[in-house]
Amino acid sequence: MSQELNIVNTITIHAPAKRVWDVLTRSEYTRRYMFGCETISDWKPGSTLLWQMQHEGKDFVAVKGHIVSIDAPAQLIYTVIDPNNPAIEDKPENYLTVTYKLTETAAGTHLTVTQGDYSKVAEGEKRYKDSYNNGEGWNPILVQIKALAETR
Repeated sequence: MSQELNIVNTITIHAPAKRVWDVLTRSEYTRRYMFGCETISDWKPGSTLLWQMQHEGKDFVAVKGHIVSIDAPAQLIYTVIDPNNPAIEDKPENYLTVTYKLTETAAGTHLTVTQGDYSKVAEGEKRYKDSYNNGEGWNPILVQIKALAETR
């Protein structure tokens, strides 16, 4: 693959950026929109980021990565890989990058999530198709983030 392959989704949330940021980064919220996973990190550049859940009574890491950069409450960039997929070698060039960009507007906060570049990672096309989910990408998750931020 030579052309960049990214998933980009946006949503407007009728809440201040600080509240949206809290929903994106605090475990009590992430487990409510990210399939039961809570985030574990100290939220510093270079630090590990784990998406962990309980599975059959044990802690299970569903996704892992590292914090690339953080500028609260405007932008968060981190890497991700599924550590449970034996077809994908756990090495830096196979990690995807996820960027949360928050922009405050008169209507609230505009949140853009970008995930990729799938063209540069092992099994990229398959991973892209699995994540894109028939055109949905992050949209179902963003709807839940919006509901949490607007009602908390």
